[in-house]
Amino acid sequence: MGPIRRVVPFTELGRQDVARVGGKNASLGELTNRLSAVGIRVPPGFATTADAYRELLGTGDLRRLVEEQIDRLHEGAPLDEVGAAVRSLFLARPLPEPLRDAVLTAYAGLAKESGRESPDVAVRSSATAEDLPEASFAGQQETYLNVRGTEELLQACTRCYASLFTDRAVDYRERMGFDQLSVALSVGVQLMVRSDLAGAGVAFTLDPETGFPDVVVVSAAWGLGETVVSGRVDPDEYTVFKPSMKDPALDPVIDVRIGTKRLKTVYADTGLTRTVDTLDSERGQRVLDDSEVRTLAGWAAAVEEHYGCPMDLEWAKDGLTGDLWIVQARPETVQSRRPATTLSSCRLTVTPGEPLVTGKAVGEAIGRGPVVALDAPVDLDRFPRGGVLVTGVTDPDWEPVMKRAAAIVTDHGGRTSHAAIVSRELGVPAVVGTGDGTRILGHGLAVTVSCAEGENGHVYEGLLPYEETRTDLADLPPTRTRVMLNLADPSAAFRWWRLPADGVGLARLEFIVAHQVKVHPMALLHPERLDAHDLHLVERITEGYLDRGQYFVDRLARGIARIAASRWPAPVVVRTSDFKTNEYAKLLGGRPFEPAEANPMIGWRGASRYYSEGYREGFALECRALRRVRDDMGLTNVIVMIPFCRTLREADQVLAVMAEEGLVRGENGLRVYVMAEIPANIVLAEEFAARFDGFSIGSNDLTQLTLGVDRDSEALAHVFDERDPAVVRSIALLAARAHAAGRPVGLCGQRPSDDPDFTTILVEAGLDSLSVAPDSFAAVKRHVARAEANTGTGPGGEE
Repeated sequence: MGPIRRVVPFTELGRQDVARVGGKNASLGELTNRLSAVGIRVPPGFATTADAYRELLGTGDLRRLVEEQIDRLHEGAPLDEVGAAVRSLFLARPLPEPLRDAVLTAYAGLAKESGRESPDVAVRSSATAEDLPEASFAGQQETYLNVRGTEELLQACTRCYASLFTDRAVDYRERMGFDQLSVALSVGVQLMVRSDLAGAGVAFTLDPETGFPDVVVVSAAWGLGETVVSGRVDPDEYTVFKPSMKDPALDPVIDVRIGTKRLKTVYADTGLTRTVDTLDSERGQRVLDDSEVRTLAGWAAAVEEHYGCPMDLEWAKDGLTGDLWIVQARPETVQSRRPATTLSSCRLTVTPGEPLVTGKAVGEAIGRGPVVALDAPVDLDRFPRGGVLVTGVTDPDWEPVMKRAAAIVTDHGGRTSHAAIVSRELGVPAVVGTGDGTRILGHGLAVTVSCAEGENGHVYEGLLPYEETRTDLADLPPTRTRVMLNLADPSAAFRWWRLPADGVGLARLEFIVAHQVKVHPMALLHPERLDAHDLHLVERITEGYLDRGQYFVDRLARGIARIAASRWPAPVVVRTSDFKTNEYAKLLGGRPFEPAEANPMIGWRGASRYYSEGYREGFALECRALRRVRDDMGLTNVIVMIPFCRTLREADQVLAVMAEEGLVRGENGLRVYVMAEIPANIVLAEEFAARFDGFSIGSNDLTQLTLGVDRDSEALAHVFDERDPAVVRSIALLAARAHAAGRPVGLCGQRPSDDPDFTTILVEAGLDSLSVAPDSFAAVKRHVARAEANTGTGPGGEE
């Protein structure tokens, strides 16, 4: 056996060295040596070895004293008492002289390489059992930034060794079954990136919330990256679509969300770092431009390809040079370990009232219990199992408490914050970044925390009933009839990527306009018609946009793109806006542009708006957004669908307007469908088929107009029935006529979800597809399979 090697530069390390220098440092060596060829930059540095740690442990009677404390833990001594005692043992003794000399020699090498006498470095802990796919937890040991000079460096190394026995690390190893003394610690020393003068953050090579694999998600905040990792800020979030990254002519950045970024960590005048408030100008400003986002996403994808698994990276931007750097990379260990064939979903079984607080949803579950409001971690016996933890922000010291919580609510943090990462690993629903949860949710209040309603999580008063269902997707039968999804909320689209759906049969623009744009499109284009109050609100919402129409296009395009990306390359049918006039009027700035109609349901809606003077400019914005999604972002699986098209002349007029706006049917594979919800669409099916590429039946409106029944009338609810013979015969007639013209016919509506017999009627009519709500998908798929088996029209059957 040769002499002990106590320090190794990153240039001599690779991922085979986990047992030698821990996962963090082995990965930095791997990036340095294997991925610099594709342009990835890693700050130079070195790592102490596990042998050096064991040498330290063997000095004097340190090992025996540590073992005594671990024995006390197993005999029932309090965790915090044992942890503090072990840490004090490490902090009380100097590093062995050979290790001290090796560290200082390597530091002198970094000084020479950087051209600085006492370079500022990051000193990070890297345990030999961390950052492995089968054993990982966020932030087990300590990190020290802006460490300068030999004395600060040696002190930081000693503190890193002691941090192997933080309470959270000891607790984690106990739960994971690791021998406390079999895990060694390596200290990584790396030249600092001056991100205190720019920004930093994390990047995941899948969606960290849902595991959707076709995106890279980059989070960014001003200053050093600790605020993002710890969850102390609400960061920017950029979503990049991997398939579009392959073509340099496309724009793969499909979503941009600007966080509040109220804090940033910077270098301290005395000491290491300090956290300060950001400037107002910084809070509304993007940390990264699209070019930088694409660079980081490209690097992340290259790292993922090299490692062969989803990855979690930390990056930093140097404010002096503008250069981007990767400072950490580890396998992602939460979503990538979820079984791909099992779908678990929760839903409230009552209609809730207004939420007490709202934030970003973490996970898809529902939890409930009494509020336990804390401003600091407490002993476990003071936190009741099943309580709802409410606090400002969490860090690794909270983990033993978080384990016991039924749900977690924080004032601060984004989807990649400490609270979010740990909540996912624990399977605990969390609502983060509420802003005022600690103020509103009083200690002991019974609440329900719902993360099952899309991107936003809600906290409701009371213990609301809910149900959880688990579906084995591998057991779903094949069908000839395509079963597709109805989607409205872009933020929820990625949640359903595991469903073996045949695409999206109905994506509604109204939800995106109402919840993400929030402003009537004509109000953006003609602010001179607004009153002072609405104008002020519009100016505030669109701050930073010289062209307010571009604001509409950006928001709408990003929403459409998320839905289209979630099912790529399967078809996604996007219905252009179908608000009624009373609904449009409720949008900010909408009233000056909308007439008061006695019956908006059959009034100025759908196709009739698109070529009219009162909305033609607004429809042009919709077309611009659709063009951007298809032509610029590369999501050519988007099919455009026109609602409520009453006449052939109206069809021609709408198609002409679309062509003027660059959406030419047939160009770049563009298909245009029409909703079949008016009897005229069926009577003139052949003529409509000559103008459109397919039909989608809107069963509610078709029933309403066939039977002459207001679908919202309680007095006539007993008459309104999609299974009425007149409606059923109309559906069958449309299917026959459309098929004769070579056009597909689908149906998007709730009735197949609730009524297996209606599903059988549709299958017998020969419909090509049914589009249903995601939580109904599995049931409808089985309904369709049974109907096809009964009629002999299923896969392999006679058609």
